[in-house]
Amino acid sequence: MGSTDIKYQARLKRKKRIRKKLSGTPERPRLCVFRSAKHIYAQLIDDTKGHTIVAASSTDKEVTNQADAKKKCSVASLVGKTIGVRAIEKGCKKVVFDRSGFLYHGRVKALSEGAREAGLDF
Repeated sequence: MGSTDIKYQARLKRKKRIRKKLSGTPERPRLCVFRSAKHIYAQLIDDTKGHTIVAASSTDKEVTNQADAKKKCSVASLVGKTIGVRAIEKGCKKVVFDRSGFLYHGRVKALSEGAREAGLDF
């Protein structure tokens, strides 16, 4: 058991605590963020039906074409703007932000600010 296992378990505990209070509805879906070491993923989820409305990630071609691959925060901001634009096209202006146990700092914060710049309200 390394230190990464302890950090992972702590994040899962935070995620569980957060998810008790949050849920996405058709009018106000949940903007869920996942951050790996290399990439960042975001999706809008309607928890009543249990399906994803819109998704964006740093692996999408339109994001990788625009992004400077060396700066993870700028890529996260682009992912936020992309999901914001896609969500507004689907008719979702208001969302509930789910950070999935990650600290609201760095790439997670950049993604949320990018989504706000695109027009999402949370």
